[in-house]
Amino acid sequence: MPNETILLLGVNHKNTPLEVREKLALNSGYEEPLQALGRIDGLREYYLLSTCNRVEILVSADDEDVEKELAGFLFGDALTPDQYEKHLYCYRNKEAIHHLFMVAASLDSMIVGESQILGQLKEAYRWSADKKCTGPILNKLLHKAFSVAKRVRSETQIGSSAVSISYAAIELAKKIFGALDNKRVLLIGAGEMAELAAEHLVGNGAKDVVVANRTLERALNLAKRFNGRAVGLDELLEQLEQVDIIVSSTGAPGVILHKGDVKPLMRNRRNKPLFFIDIAVPRDLDPALNDLDNVYLYDIDDLNNVVELNKAERDKEAVKASRIVDEEALKFESWLSGLAITPTIAALRQKGNKISQMELERTLPRLKNLTPKEQKSVEKMASAIVSRLLHDPLIYLKGESCKDQSEMKVDLFRSVFDLDKKP
Repeated sequence: MPNETILLLGVNHKNTPLEVREKLALNSGYEEPLQALGRIDGLREYYLLSTCNRVEILVSADDEDVEKELAGFLFGDALTPDQYEKHLYCYRNKEAIHHLFMVAASLDSMIVGESQILGQLKEAYRWSADKKCTGPILNKLLHKAFSVAKRVRSETQIGSSAVSISYAAIELAKKIFGALDNKRVLLIGAGEMAELAAEHLVGNGAKDVVVANRTLERALNLAKRFNGRAVGLDELLEQLEQVDIIVSSTGAPGVILHKGDVKPLMRNRRNKPLFFIDIAVPRDLDPALNDLDNVYLYDIDDLNNVVELNKAERDKEAVKASRIVDEEALKFESWLSGLAITPTIAALRQKGNKISQMELERTLPRLKNLTPKEQKSVEKMASAIVSRLLHDPLIYLKGESCKDQSEMKVDLFRSVFDLDKKP
């Protein structure tokens, strides 16, 4: 593999606006783009990833320059080369390996530590593998990327801290209730953030979602999504006796629920904890609710404070995760260098043994008085001389000193020993 290059080109949320990324998204899936990618000359193996935040091409290619063709494939007619130059990143060999591992470990994500990217990488790999687009190099590289992500998850806490408003709400709810299994949820208002919070609550074990909204149709549609039920805003106090977690996000101009409304309900609830999440601006819920025993109220500022604290914690864990990525990238680079060196080692040994055999075939017939035992000793001596002569060159090839600029040094080695001579 001395003339093989690993190349990664792409765009992502950091350097490319959404309106450009949308033009590159593979809305029709992976099948047709992979077929088109395979028609580019010089590619030995290839892989394609498309998510809402990034589109990347990973290839193993011959030495010939395929960058321009890959960039043209990526952007198509969406942008001219002059326009896309500022958006495109291109990494070769060790930089490509390192970038892929950073992506898999979610260290290059919009939200560091999110887990969705690993599933997207695996789904993209399934397509490439099923279509026989990947081979020994990219198969090994992508499987290593998956194991790097797993190691980062198991050895750091990078994914454990909530860094979105909805996840922060779940984190606080767990502190109050412990597990959320079988907790009942009431949504006041049917906005997008309330919907997202409910999705996470249900995903963590909550049940019986009730939606109270001024527009009954919207309430019915949202309740249907969670196999719940819809009620009118005039039934709000009645529902508070039966639920555990309330997420409020109406567009009301002022407070819709006061301390005096909730206080008598707590007696009927036998003081079971009641957790309010107020994500409306302006606030829906009376701040004085926090004065009641077993009533817990958090507003958007409280949740934002949790998010900022957790981001700081996640940034600390990202330092540990980056060290793991660096370490694993170096290991893979070492393996890759070995692929270039191994054929050279085999060729050098083969040439040494061939020379030894040729000289034995010329010399032994002249030594007619040798016994079989003495002839065997001469053959062993010839083999030992070859081994001694090749020992230091082979140690050099396998050693650390050959890993810097290994491709150039292997080429020089093959030239010095004339290993590419045609038979």
